[in-house]
Amino acid sequence: QVQLAESGGGLVQTGGSLRLSCAASGSFSTINHIGWYRQTPGKQRELVATIASGDNTNYQDSVKGRFTISRDNTENTKVYLQMNSLKPEDTAVYYCNWNYKSTGFGRDVVSWGQGTQVTVSS
Repeated sequence: QVQLAESGGGLVQTGGSLRLSCAASGSFSTINHIGWYRQTPGKQRELVATIASGDNTNYQDSVKGRFTISRDNTENTKVYLQMNSLKPEDTAVYYCNWNYKSTGFGRDVVSWGQGTQVTVSS
């Protein structure tokens, strides 16, 4: 099982930037895709960005042009979310999500991190 740990959240003013990191530990065979999600109180968790094989990326419309998801290609266990031009509506707990194939039987497994708080003040 892969364990995930997010970091990099914090308090920033409108227009500022933050870089979230997601570090994975544990064993896995291959990665299907990795995503960043966010959630605010009383709302469902929503997809922010994903990255898949070949570094194909996908973004929620509201963050396109402002957020960038990337992987550390030298260390295949880290994923980042660069967030620029932050807005108060970006305030949320951000979660890292890995969808991967396990070692051995190659089952599809999903792991979540504990989340990191991002607060954007107006």
